[in-house]
Amino acid sequence: MPVKKLREYLDENGVKYVTIRHSPAYTTQEVAQSAHIHGQQMAKVVILKINGEMAMAVTTADRMVDLEEIMREAKTADIMIADEKEFERRFPGVETGAMPPFGNLYGMEVYADRALSQNREIAFNAGSHTEIIKMSYHDFERLVVPKMYSPARSGA
Repeated sequence: MPVKKLREYLDENGVKYVTIRHSPAYTTQEVAQSAHIHGQQMAKVVILKINGEMAMAVTTADRMVDLEEIMREAKTADIMIADEKEFERRFPGVETGAMPPFGNLYGMEVYADRALSQNREIAFNAGSHTEIIKMSYHDFERLVVPKMYSPARSGA
């Protein structure tokens, strides 16, 4: 079952979504394959430290988070990928590595890859390594209000 906090938030905001169960998978590419979701639709979350504060970067499963572009958007050079030990307690009830892309629910800025906005629907981990949520990109953007960045490269 999706993280209660997320499910309640989506329901309160009238979002239509589908929950999909899949066999255990730990990378975003594996999750996409297991759930039969195209990698461009599958959102991948990476936790960053920007000026010492936790932030969330969201991109598609088939791309890498572009730190240089996020630096430009955040107007700082003080940015690094956070270690799991630094953020795992920020996501109660969520399996580490299966964070949904709703940093706003956890007091984090969200930086989203513009490639996500080209999808009518996106899918993402629902807080576990065996479930995803699929919903409209428009609803995601409306609820999260991410800062958008344009990545320069793609990859795993």
